[in-house]
Amino acid sequence: MSSTHDTTAGAGQAVSLAWPDPDIALATMVREREMNTLSLELLDELGASLTASVAGGARALIVTGQGRAFCAGAHLRYFTQPDPRIGSGAFALRDKYLQRIAELFDSIETLPIPVIAAINGFALGGGCEMSLACDLRVMADNTKIGVPETRIGALAGAGGVQKLHRFVGRGKALEWVMLGSHVTAQEAFTHGLVTSVHASADLLPAAMELAKRFRTLGPRAVAQSKAAVRLCGDADLTTARSVGLEALAMLIDGEEWREGMSAFMEKRPPRFPPL
Repeated sequence: MSSTHDTTAGAGQAVSLAWPDPDIALATMVREREMNTLSLELLDELGASLTASVAGGARALIVTGQGRAFCAGAHLRYFTQPDPRIGSGAFALRDKYLQRIAELFDSIETLPIPVIAAINGFALGGGCEMSLACDLRVMADNTKIGVPETRIGALAGAGGVQKLHRFVGRGKALEWVMLGSHVTAQEAFTHGLVTSVHASADLLPAAMELAKRFRTLGPRAVAQSKAAVRLCGDADLTTARSVGLEALAMLIDGEEWREGMSAFMEKRPPRFPPL
């Protein structure tokens, strides 16, 4: 895959895609006034940013928000003021809106490059679920994360309940989900939900430094490792081991494998080809 791309920012109505480094993509949700809620436009443009990041040869993608929110969740006007693109009623909302959110988050999880959520502001409801679909999370120290849907008579339906259970355990997940908790950055870090916590001014630089670490790693090996971890979460130990063996077999004797082995034997940094 080619690593050439347009290094200028692609500014949409809801998401701006930039290349702060030649092989690192940065998708910024820019609907600041609407707290970066999950409008149809945002879903479309963030999905397009995922595709463009891989096509442009990114070794990693950072997703962040502009303003007070990373993403404040669903665009609630669709529930109270029906949009003709969606319609009204539970099944129309499920099939034409909520399913699209779930599919976008699935796309983040299955993207063959690492995705880092730089949680600059509130990551609530669908915003929390989006961050949980990312591979790594770094968080500003003055913000909060959570799935507070019980406060409005709803629940997190795009994977947040299930992923919180896996990330922080049954007891803590029950507490946060049932109480609709707004979890502080430090508590999220304590329970392993985020990789690190930073002052707001240091958040993007920290995300960039994390993204740059993938430059020295085999992109196919990273992609296979990401897929193996994701698949093993749903499997018994024997099946999970088989998944790992199959992933390794797919790498053996490939171009990336041969370069890694040669570099190790020659005691030099590897020069991995792009994905």
